[in-house]
Amino acid sequence: MKVDELRVLEADELGMRMRTARRELYELRFKHAVGQLENSSQISKVRHDIARIMTVLRERDFGIVPVVEAEVPQQAVAVAEPEDSEPQAVEEAEETPKPKRRSRAKKEDAK
Repeated sequence: MKVDELRVLEADELGMRMRTARRELYELRFKHAVGQLENSSQISKVRHDIARIMTVLRERDFGIVPVVEAEVPQQAVAVAEPEDSEPQAVEEAEETPKPKRRSRAKKEDAK
């Protein structure tokens, strides 16, 4: 399963694939514990598939839309970011005061 294949799927289809992959991982772990699993590399392959599905779901949550090079000409690849999104975050971080730290000796004197 490739990431490009996953990106074109609907959310409910991704959810179904996630459930089946987790079930498969459960069964592989069980077989491994009992000693019936012949190829233990299957466990890591299923774990990677789960990670790929989770990555695609998180990309959708954050609104990240990857650009496929075959669909977009080279000139249109650059994406402009909103100018005021980053400076606001920096200003808010600078305005919050840091709490004062007391040394251990002062804490003991206060008790």
